[in-house]
Amino acid sequence: MTTVRKDTYRWSARGFIAPGVLLVAVLLYLPLLWTTYLSFTEYNGLGDPDWVGFSNYIDMWRDPAMVGSVLNTLMWVVGTLLIPVGLGLLLAVLTFDLKGGVWLRLPFLIPYAVSGIGVGLVWSFVLQSNGALDQALAVFGVTDPPRWLLDVPLNTLVMICAAAWQGVGVNALLFTIGLQSIPKEPLEAARLDGAGPLRLFGSIMWPMLAPLTTVVVGLSIVGSLKTFDIVMGMTKGGPGRQSETLAVTMYRDAFVNANYGSGSAIAVFLMIVTLLASLLYLRRQLSAKHEF
Repeated sequence: MTTVRKDTYRWSARGFIAPGVLLVAVLLYLPLLWTTYLSFTEYNGLGDPDWVGFSNYIDMWRDPAMVGSVLNTLMWVVGTLLIPVGLGLLLAVLTFDLKGGVWLRLPFLIPYAVSGIGVGLVWSFVLQSNGALDQALAVFGVTDPPRWLLDVPLNTLVMICAAAWQGVGVNALLFTIGLQSIPKEPLEAARLDGAGPLRLFGSIMWPMLAPLTTVVVGLSIVGSLKTFDIVMGMTKGGPGRQSETLAVTMYRDAFVNANYGSGSAIAVFLMIVTLLASLLYLRRQLSAKHEF
């Protein structure tokens, strides 16, 4: 009787889960399989795809713009780790124990509500030639300012700063949650023993923040590898194709040039890089945790 009840329960559970599994399969895995198939074909959206094997994967590395996209994407990965994550951690540490610290963090959190395209449009207004920043510098006598969005790699660096403007607040919020979860007793005991702020952070706060830091850094790496909207909002990958990221190159090949085979190959390459980066980072962090 008990076995019959268990089987009934299992089949009922499978019945409830099945719609969700079917939805994920239709919306996620089928497009992934179709994109992978297209990456081995030549296809312009009309007629049937022509099988070309690994030609798209070989040809994309013969394109100088592809190498530039990879380098720009690496700059985004490093830049978003140093600036939004680093400043978010600094802001959280400086304000979490202050009375009214939430009001100091709030202005940094508001830009997170703006879409990436919106951030790009706002900062392109500021940084374009003879834009708001150039006019402000002219007041102080700077008549030959840098070409913020035209010179390489300056344009990528200022776009990373624009992304930091949007991301610092949410990273500070996550780190603040982590800091508030640290027990007060070790901090008070260390203060009584004469530990200064740097010793408190290095010996107590930072080790206890390690699990949350793993999540924040992992999200930052994945997000920076997929950077698209801010670049499209500020430079559209220009001038020429010099500020493109992998996601922008994929979009240009697939949806502007109607070369779906090449665009799909870049999409598959980007997916593999993102998966490998995530797995390697998480594996290293989890191994370090077990060793600890």
